[in-house]
Amino acid sequence: MLWLKALHLIFMVAWFAGIFYLPRLFINHAMTDNPDSIAQFKQMERKLYRFTTPWMWLTLIFGGAMLWQYAWDVWGNSLWLNLKLLLIAVLVGYHFYCGYLVKVFARDQNQRSHRWYRYFNEIPALILFIVIPLAVLKP
Repeated sequence: MLWLKALHLIFMVAWFAGIFYLPRLFINHAMTDNPDSIAQFKQMERKLYRFTTPWMWLTLIFGGAMLWQYAWDVWGNSLWLNLKLLLIAVLVGYHFYCGYLVKVFARDQNQRSHRWYRYFNEIPALILFIVIPLAVLKP
């Protein structure tokens, strides 16, 4: 069980590193008109998204294994676990929306300002600040 938890946390940290940084690239990409910088941002966004996606899947696999192995029997009817799972679903949606935005930027079709991406950038941090206390404190 502890190995599942350790692997889940390792992959979660790697996933969050990517979804914290990718929107920062969107902010900078939305702020520039320099063709060389735009080409560089497109490449960085594409590579980071492709690098980060396997970490998301591994986080979900090991989290699901923990849930299946013992957590659902113990806490399946607990509000904290259901709220955590809902927030993880939102985070997965956020991740795939980032993938959509990578394609939007790749086609030079971005219509949003850097300010919008600054707010968008805060979503995973807010989720993290809720999910970690839920998982640790189990209120």
